[in-house]
Amino acid sequence: PTITGFLHLGGLRTALYNYIFAKKHQGTFILRVEDTDQNRVVPGAAEGIEDMLDWAGIPPDESPGRGGPAGPYVQSRRLELYGRAGAALLASGAAYRCFCSPQRLELLRRDALRRQQTPRYDNCCRHLTPAEVAQKLSQGLDCVIRFRLEKGVEPFQDLVYGWNKHEVAEVEGDPVILKGDGFPTYHLANVVDDHYMGITHVLRGTEWLASTSKHLLLYKAFGWEPPQFGHLPLLLNKDGGKLSKRQGDIFLERFARDGFLPEALLDIVTNCGSGFAEKQMGRTLEELISQFEVGRITTHSALLDLEALPEFNRIHLTRRIENQGLRQELVRELQGLVELVYGDQQVDPDVLEDEYVERVLLLRKGHISLLKNLVSSDYSYLWVRPSVSQQQLQTISAEVDEIGKLVLGLMTRQAAALTVEELNKDLRSLQKQTRETKYSSMMQLLRLVLSGRQHGPSVAEMMVMLGAEEVCGRIHRALSS
Repeated sequence: PTITGFLHLGGLRTALYNYIFAKKHQGTFILRVEDTDQNRVVPGAAEGIEDMLDWAGIPPDESPGRGGPAGPYVQSRRLELYGRAGAALLASGAAYRCFCSPQRLELLRRDALRRQQTPRYDNCCRHLTPAEVAQKLSQGLDCVIRFRLEKGVEPFQDLVYGWNKHEVAEVEGDPVILKGDGFPTYHLANVVDDHYMGITHVLRGTEWLASTSKHLLLYKAFGWEPPQFGHLPLLLNKDGGKLSKRQGDIFLERFARDGFLPEALLDIVTNCGSGFAEKQMGRTLEELISQFEVGRITTHSALLDLEALPEFNRIHLTRRIENQGLRQELVRELQGLVELVYGDQQVDPDVLEDEYVERVLLLRKGHISLLKNLVSSDYSYLWVRPSVSQQQLQTISAEVDEIGKLVLGLMTRQAAALTVEELNKDLRSLQKQTRETKYSSMMQLLRLVLSGRQHGPSVAEMMVMLGAEEVCGRIHRALSS
């Protein structure tokens, strides 16, 4: 990737397909940073991209941070290599020096636009004689190195798009491969790096498909064997529009900050695309690797429906809760969230006990999409005791005291082993001991006592989450208020 900003979903999708392809074939996944356009480099972006790949669970085997046998993995530290490659192309006649000024190139561009043509270099300096080149160099004129595009490119077989070829020489001028400051353009750098790093397969965005014939001409000029290329179709919004970077809502940092799980993001960006026999929600990374087939990637754009992300996250969060080791991590994370959100309300230390928090997670699994849902106002009663008066309760039923005593008796008898199923049966039996309170009214009354709210989980589930001692305490307070 270029390091012009944060890693976004499109970049994650490209990295993920490279990762699962490499792991499927016992290969090596390499992160190489493109920073040859120094004007666009954002400080810290390279480290940020690698951090996000680690967070996503698809760490590179070789990278700027990890190092490796083919380093360095930052292109600005490989300039000597590109300089030698440019000199070799000049020596063979496959490249030439261009002395055209930025002003001349701008005039060419404007003239083409005025005539409603695609701007292209007119290959003016291609025809300079060695003597003319030497003279211009002796005058100290600035120059770049351009690659000679030849007609009659050979077709190549793309891993996704099949047989392809683009007669680049007919539609564009000779491209700059080495700039005046010694930095290469992408075209030269990626070819040189792929060769010296021993890259066998490249999966990249479809926007590079038309340039591949140009890159293959460079491989031919060097006498090198090219890797196999596969171009991934665009990742678009569900309405077919481009993913918007303007609001910052497609960058991985935002999803991590909002509490989405990395496995949910990996699941949704592969689910909306192709490469698998069938669409299936809830795939793990191991399943993605085992089920992936590059030949199954279609050329259709992948439509990403981010509105479905909470559902993907619910599935993967449920799986984490069911895993005892991962559940303990969630317990610690939820404890931190409770202290952060409710700390200024003097949270009772008991609600931060591991056993209590774990019980809440197990009872609410499958009902929440994000862990932070459990510290929303809907669940505030789990962490802060509600304030409910007896007067409020008597608007629901005149039998407040009787119902309270019945439930207190039940809690005393059942304290050792509260289960939702048993409590549901017992609460129905208790309602029959009231004179005139309907079951629905009794549940409404108990829900208000326990949570201060009119909606939420079943009363039996609330009781199990809170525990017998806390339930009794809340009933006592309500009856004496």
